[in-house]
Amino acid sequence: MALFATKPDHPMVDIKQAKIFIAELPADAYKALEEITYWLDSVTRTEEFKADHRFMLADMLDQAAKNHQRKLSQDYLATERKQKFLETRLWKAMSDFWRALGDAYLRCIEQYQAGSTAIKKDLPIVVARAMRALTLQLKWQLLRYGPIDDRIWGEIGSLYQFAETRYFVTDDIAVYPGAHGASSVQVEFLKAAMLGVSSTDGLAPARQEIAERVVAHFGSLFTMEDQPTDGCNYFLDLAMREAPARVRKGAAKTPTVRFFGAGRALPALYKLMQEIKQKDGVPSEVHLGGNFEADLVVSVLQHLAMNWSDHAPARDSERRKIATRLTVLHGYQEILTGLSLHSDLAAMDFDAPSGSESWIVENISEGGYGAIIPQVKGDWVRVDSLLGLKTETSKFWGAGVIRRITRDKFRQRCVGIQLLSKSVTTVRLGPAGHISSLNAMREGDQAILLSVAPDQNGEIELLLRVGSFTSGQSLEMNIDGKSYLLKPLKLVEGAEEFDWAKFALIEM
Repeated sequence: MALFATKPDHPMVDIKQAKIFIAELPADAYKALEEITYWLDSVTRTEEFKADHRFMLADMLDQAAKNHQRKLSQDYLATERKQKFLETRLWKAMSDFWRALGDAYLRCIEQYQAGSTAIKKDLPIVVARAMRALTLQLKWQLLRYGPIDDRIWGEIGSLYQFAETRYFVTDDIAVYPGAHGASSVQVEFLKAAMLGVSSTDGLAPARQEIAERVVAHFGSLFTMEDQPTDGCNYFLDLAMREAPARVRKGAAKTPTVRFFGAGRALPALYKLMQEIKQKDGVPSEVHLGGNFEADLVVSVLQHLAMNWSDHAPARDSERRKIATRLTVLHGYQEILTGLSLHSDLAAMDFDAPSGSESWIVENISEGGYGAIIPQVKGDWVRVDSLLGLKTETSKFWGAGVIRRITRDKFRQRCVGIQLLSKSVTTVRLGPAGHISSLNAMREGDQAILLSVAPDQNGEIELLLRVGSFTSGQSLEMNIDGKSYLLKPLKLVEGAEEFDWAKFALIEM
């Protein structure tokens, strides 16, 4: 052992100087977070820092980043998808920050494991913060629909095993100062694990943000057992670099496998759902990182309830492997334009219209398709995107909606498409009955007719321009020279670019 320790050659070796650097951070959130990420990386890479000094610097930079990373997160969610450069820039800034922060805390733990006892009293906090940083790395990879770096699950598993061996895994600790900082290593582990099994690849980014916040809100109510039980229906192998999964019958139980689930969080989730519906608003004690409409939050809670339940969500129909191509039009207006060129349903067999893309279908079912998107196309792709669809063997154009996005190990984007109709056409609509300037529907508006014929109840379904469905406004539809009265029944789905609605059809 050296008599005189080598003093680190680093600008932040002096805490007073480090505070000056932090105080002089740019006011611009992006530039400030970029600089904080640089310093975190520098502090992690400097070998000579003692563990307690490294932890002190990581803590100072962590706290300094709070407002900046919160601002950039809000900016990311508010960024239109067509602003691809800005979206990518914000995503990279946030992802790099959480990676750098996690690495800084993990480096402190490595020093402890190597024999340094300088952070012994703070060790539970360091582990919990590292776990939370890994969870936020997971969140930001999920926001881009994967693939998820298996390093994240490997480090989460290793941290949890380490905390178990030191017997503080369930200790109550103040991970961060403030009212919402109380937690434990086990609670932080469960937040990551439950986020991982919540099928966020079926949620648009704003809904993913709500889902992550809801998971964090209910963290202390999740449960963990040494075997699968009711309410404890998922597992994660701490020794494997693999994502958690739903328990399968006959699955082998090993010393490193931990079983977990929603536990008491599921009934609490249903209770919150009812409260939001009754009050038409989110209770003040539930912090979702922004102001969201009650209906939007409820839809996310319903999604989480379905995935947290003891029974896996059932598929509507069996999938069959297939290899074929799918011609795709995207966006409500582009689909209308394409269909309007061929108003005769039987003539809608045109190939590769302007603006179309060609996707590869991997599997098919009565409910839709699983498809691969070429890497050079599809920058507009997001959950809930509306598609015009035509297979190689079909004469007609159909319509569908992207419900799930993932990236495989080859970084190819794969989508799950819900088929709304195998055959669609355009129709002209106008308000019926009392007409005023307040009508959402205008005379001569085009819409996409999903129904080939009325169902047994005399009902049809239409895709309308976004915001044009009104429950109290009847419409008049003209098709093939006949006029029909449409009585509004139900808004099936109000999406960002369309209203999917059901009407009763009455021939005039």
